[in-house]
Amino acid sequence: MNEAEAKILPENAYQQLKPGESYSPIISAETQQPELTLRSIVWGVVFCVLFSVASAYSGLKVGQGMEAAIPISILAIGLARMFKRRSSLLENVIITGIGAASGSVVAGAIFTLPALYILHLDPHPVQTIFICLAGGCLGVLFLIPLRRYFVREMHGELPFPEATAITEVLVTGEKGGSQARLLIQATLIAAAYDFFTTTFQVWKEYLDFQFVPVMRTLADKGRMVFNFDAVSFILGLGYVMGLRSSLIFCAGGVLSNFVLVPLIWFIGSHIDIAVYPAAIPISKMTAVGIYSNYVRFIGVGAIATAGIVGVIKSLRVIAGSFGIALRVFRHGESPHTERTDRDLPILSILFGVVLGAIAVAIFFGRFQVSWTILLVGLVLTLVFSFFFTSVAANAIATTANNPASGMTMLTVIVSSVILFKFGLSGTTGMFFVMAIAGMVCTALCVSGQFITDLKAGYWLGSTPSAQEKIKFLGVITAAIAAGLTIILLAQTFQFGEAVPGNTRQVLAAPQASIMKALVVGFMSHQPIAYLLFGVGAMVTLVLEMLGKSSLVFALGMYLPLGLTSPVLAGGFLSHLVNKRSEKTGGERGKGIRERGVILASGLMAGGALGGVLGAALRLFPSYREDLIKTPFYSYDPISQTVSALLFVGLCLYVWLGSLKKED
Repeated sequence: MNEAEAKILPENAYQQLKPGESYSPIISAETQQPELTLRSIVWGVVFCVLFSVASAYSGLKVGQGMEAAIPISILAIGLARMFKRRSSLLENVIITGIGAASGSVVAGAIFTLPALYILHLDPHPVQTIFICLAGGCLGVLFLIPLRRYFVREMHGELPFPEATAITEVLVTGEKGGSQARLLIQATLIAAAYDFFTTTFQVWKEYLDFQFVPVMRTLADKGRMVFNFDAVSFILGLGYVMGLRSSLIFCAGGVLSNFVLVPLIWFIGSHIDIAVYPAAIPISKMTAVGIYSNYVRFIGVGAIATAGIVGVIKSLRVIAGSFGIALRVFRHGESPHTERTDRDLPILSILFGVVLGAIAVAIFFGRFQVSWTILLVGLVLTLVFSFFFTSVAANAIATTANNPASGMTMLTVIVSSVILFKFGLSGTTGMFFVMAIAGMVCTALCVSGQFITDLKAGYWLGSTPSAQEKIKFLGVITAAIAAGLTIILLAQTFQFGEAVPGNTRQVLAAPQASIMKALVVGFMSHQPIAYLLFGVGAMVTLVLEMLGKSSLVFALGMYLPLGLTSPVLAGGFLSHLVNKRSEKTGGERGKGIRERGVILASGLMAGGALGGVLGAALRLFPSYREDLIKTPFYSYDPISQTVSALLFVGLCLYVWLGSLKKED
């Protein structure tokens, strides 16, 4: 394969393979290229530490961490030109893989660990780091046997939006020329757009059109509220997902917001007493209140059931992995596989799981609980981590959204109920449950992000075993950096709400505050909304009976409508561009399709960069949203209309940019 060919993605990179057809990556299995080098490892660790610290602070302060993978891939491209020997494509994959562990480990940490400080349980620094480390390593170990299923066998069937963006960034950065310029142009436009939209008061980010009388009437009378998050990142995400997946994704949001919320309001609007799990009557709730107190639990039940269904579907792959393990045990050697399909030895994975289980058991033993409770806690940790690994991988591969909060809530609820039945309660029980939730949440966050790395590596020709080795390094680095950052912040700030008499500044830690409320409630033996979880489970079973993608739909039910609706806009735009590509045909038609993907990837990359910059700016004490404020910002009819027109302008930019003839 010559140099020119090595910089072009094959035509079937994003398409389902025909019978007998195989995919050949950019760097073939026979090609040897620098990959695991001192340069790639050192820079990956540096980026991992920097993004871990920044993301932990940002997530605790504003509830939004920093997306690491796409910005780091862009930094890796820029870094490659600084050396006499330009970094190889595979080295850049390694840098991105190590650095990207920061965002996933931090996400798992900030969802759970601050709750321990809010409860005044004050974990030891070693405990904080261990929870992050154990969960991250379990997520990597449990995902490796599923790599072939998600990455190879489902090739072309799962869109992998984030992996597509990373791959396009790395490939076009290698190629240069008009495609690289197009990617850079889209990235810069999206970065500026999302930075100003989400950081300052220039125009409204969220559109609800409540200034239109009919929309206001629907909201007041029927609790039917339309929301739209008008940012470039989500538009690019929907484009890469495609029309079919985005329709299913948005359909879940339609069911939640335009069927379930109005239905609950219709039934409960005349009831003046609170109906569990809510603390106030339905008659006094807004649409958001009904969604948060009732419908979201239905979404959690749907996601959990879809995850179980997904694991059942992948049992063949799991069984195949254990078959490989038996062959290795009997013959003493691994079956021959080519470089681009070579995982870590299955016996090493099994040994790692056993070692991890022993370490978790020792950790739980420090709580001085009975052997029964220790065993139950260990089983809950391993079972939830294993099952949710598949859920997270499938969710990220389809929608680039990890249902971490929903799965962690389910973990807290189930663990609290079961352990309470075995006699565990009080502060020890709360610490025990939050430790389980912290490990599980970190495991599913890491596994969801790791499948992105593996898919990008598959498209480019990386060695899976090399990616798997360095991911452990990334997890260790991120666990230490994130754990120490949380410990430091806990000494300086209050998490959650201000305590009377405490003058320290407050970091909201919104997700952890929710987990704290759950664990306190359930460890106090409050009733559980089993019916809501069961309704969600039934929705998933109905979809599976109809042969539809239940997890994508369930994610749409759980996530806010403001996120799913712009995804649909991107899906329709992708459909229109691809139709024009098919109609044009030939090299010209192929160019239209390629330019559309590059532009959408640029929107995702730029949107992520803009979000990172905005989140970083919020860390400064002098920051205020009104530092930049337009005269019309507070007047919704103008502000939301301007935002809608600019979003339409982004769509036209992608459309016209795709159709433009290359020089």
